Amino acid sequence: MRLCLCFRLSNKMGLEAAVEAAAEFLNKAVKPVMVAGPKLRVAKACDTFVELVDACGYATAVMPSAKGLIPEHHLHFIGTYWGAVSTAFCAEIVESADAYLFAGPIFNDYSSVGYSLLLKREKAIVVQPDRVVIGNGPAFGCVLMKDFLKELAKKIKKNTTAFENYSRIFVPEGQPLKCDPKEPLRVNVLFQHIQKMLSSDTAVIAETGDSWFNCQKLKLPKGCGYEFQMQYGSIGWSVGATLGYAQAVPEKRVLAFIGDGSFQVTAQDISTMLRCGQKTIIFLINNGGYTIEVEIHDGPYNVIKNWNYTALVDAIHNGEGKCWTAKVFCEEDLVDAIRTATGPKKDCLCFIEVIVHKDDTSKELLEWGSRVSAANSRPPNPQ
Repeated sequence: MRLCLCFRLSNKMGLEAAVEAAAEFLNKAVKPVMVAGPKLRVAKACDTFVELVDACGYATAVMPSAKGLIPEHHLHFIGTYWGAVSTAFCAEIVESADAYLFAGPIFNDYSSVGYSLLLKREKAIVVQPDRVVIGNGPAFGCVLMKDFLKELAKKIKKNTTAFENYSRIFVPEGQPLKCDPKEPLRVNVLFQHIQKMLSSDTAVIAETGDSWFNCQKLKLPKGCGYEFQMQYGSIGWSVGATLGYAQAVPEKRVLAFIGDGSFQVTAQDISTMLRCGQKTIIFLINNGGYTIEVEIHDGPYNVIKNWNYTALVDAIHNGEGKCWTAKVFCEEDLVDAIRTATGPKKDCLCFIEVIVHKDDTSKELLEWGSRVSAANSRPPNPQ
């Protein structure tokens, strides 16, 4: 028996019809925008998406789980669209647009902030890996995303109105926060220092929890990797993801941001990292509990038994392989730890435990948690 593997192809007539309908829809809009979703990756359409942005000049955002799939240094990039917890000035531009193209989106309770996005179906073109839906209809099946975006770029008119509006309302960030000498470290101060560590030779892994929101606000330089998992909100996923990423892309140094509760789920993967000689820097953010769960539904089950995390990693190390650990309480400690991890210990697995207050959370987590809580606690829909 001979097995034939066929390449997937777009239906030619369907592709032409979808492109014509989309071009007509977008070209009559006054201030259209584009938003990249996580399915761009599986559709292998990241580069084609950027080519379409170049052709149309639209203001362009990413959904949170698509961060890193398109370059953030692009002229028309305006940030992360995440409803009420979007990066500054991004949601206002997206939600006020009269047309938006979403390429590869996933809309669930987490990505929609408890289904509170101010979007209208009749304004949207939704492009999935093999299907295009325009407004309330029509829908075109057997149309591959990569083909659709490529052909649409030939038909679309340049329209920079939304980006110009963004440029007018954008206000640069204020003065960086300063700590008093030996003041307990704050998370927002921590991430000021993390921003300075990023380069084309690094990659960021953001664990489920407040690291979602703090890492979203990082500005990724050209070539910096980024991984973020939202579809299931799986606590603990990032330890294994860090192991896999560092093994698959050894030329990049991985910076992983993991909460203490999440780390307790999959801590043993540190052993394999050491055995494989990886040089990741893990920032273990110890705030004494499942903080993201506290903001959704608080209770005593969100408080966890504290571990001596650096001692645990030292025990797993057991003198075999290259490993260095540090415990950080203030900004001075953090500066010293980063200097060591990126200098004398740059070829080691570095584990930096950061001690912060249990209620030190981003404002985005507070907003997101209250909205998701409201959505998850609503009565069931009538049958």
